[in-house]
Amino acid sequence: MKGVFDFTVDQLGPCKVQSPIMLSKVYGDFIANYVKDDDFIRYNVDIYDNVLETEAEAYNNNLIQKAGPRELIYFNPKHVNAAIMTCGGLCPGLNDVIRSVVRCLWNRYGVRRIRGIRFGFQGLFSESGYDTIDLDPDLVDDIHKSGGSFLGTSRGGGNRVIEIVDAIEALNLNMLFIIGGDGTQRGALEVAEEIEKRGLKIAVVGVPKTVDNDLIFIQKSFGFDTAVEQATQTVAAAHMEAHSQINGIGLIRLMGRESGFIAAATALASHEANYCLIPEVPFHLDGEGGFLDVLEQRIKRRHHAVVIVAEGAGQELLKASDAKDASGNKKLGDIGVFLKDKISEYFAEKKIPINLKYIDPSYQIRSARTSATDSIYCERLGNNAVHAAMAGKTKLVIGLIHNKYVHLPTRLVTSRRNTVDPEGSLWRDVIDATGQPILMLKNKDFLLAQSNRKPKES
Repeated sequence: MKGVFDFTVDQLGPCKVQSPIMLSKVYGDFIANYVKDDDFIRYNVDIYDNVLETEAEAYNNNLIQKAGPRELIYFNPKHVNAAIMTCGGLCPGLNDVIRSVVRCLWNRYGVRRIRGIRFGFQGLFSESGYDTIDLDPDLVDDIHKSGGSFLGTSRGGGNRVIEIVDAIEALNLNMLFIIGGDGTQRGALEVAEEIEKRGLKIAVVGVPKTVDNDLIFIQKSFGFDTAVEQATQTVAAAHMEAHSQINGIGLIRLMGRESGFIAAATALASHEANYCLIPEVPFHLDGEGGFLDVLEQRIKRRHHAVVIVAEGAGQELLKASDAKDASGNKKLGDIGVFLKDKISEYFAEKKIPINLKYIDPSYQIRSARTSATDSIYCERLGNNAVHAAMAGKTKLVIGLIHNKYVHLPTRLVTSRRNTVDPEGSLWRDVIDATGQPILMLKNKDFLLAQSNRKPKES
């Protein structure tokens, strides 16, 4: 995302407490160093248009604060009453983050009151009837070896802000770690704002969780690598099925409501997908140059094909609905089943025999145990979330930018979703990997689309 942004992080107050973590303030002594509040990284690394001039005019607004342990902290560890919750759908790595937060609070800071809120925001409502769980390192030591969420999760409830803050006050919390996606973090921001209105000193720190990898400014969300790894295995199975049949077609539906990152990365990783359909790139089913026509030519030429489709792709082809799920997201039509039926009907009308295998591994992927890469990432996200909260940071999420762990204001991260740029290098490489046409539109519509192309946003 191009531009100049205000990355200022909210602070509960001055830090006057000496951290119990003994680190160094000099380089060359073989001891890790504290991170200072004036340690930043630059957001813009690319040079484009007049970015050097605009960045120079507002230089302080384009610097992102580094995450990590501070020498002076805001909270006295003996007085800390912390809580952790997981919200939204399942995602590989939830247990890894929970474990990391608990262990860092307990082992590094000496915090002894750590509560687990069960089933997301629902666990804060009295009518739900869920008690909190007292957490310690012994209890969470092995939870990273399993998928799912040790605390349980649920969608919705984040809009009941007054009740949530009432419950936080009743629990006497002064630190809340919220693990969830963009909808959850929007709710977390509203909660933090209500806390501020009441004059309470409670740190609200988010760990961004979205398997779709669709949070802007964040280089990668946890669980994404595991999802791609799992999805690649599914594509390999679909390819084997397709290649072993007469006119075999493997159709795999993957996650990706508005962003096709999982589908795109899986296509690149598998080397066996011939078509990748994502929400960001339109396609037509019928007509010369449409998807079905292109698929037919492939079957006639190679006698097998593998198609990856993201769940949010081609929604304009389905019956529109205004219904929303508990998280406030628009309910999508099932593009996977729709394509399966349309492909079968098309080839039946053409009297071309096919063997179509349809696979939707979404829930299997979401509940998977993390890969080693993701497990490392989750460990470091959890540690940095604790360091931020102990230093009195609030209304932020921990993110990775330019391979550095940083503090990102929640208001920026939730301002819009990150999407695959159809004119960017990732999608260009997907086109090269699959060999699919640049656009699968009817010829006249392709020309119209080309003539009406809008200039890129600056």
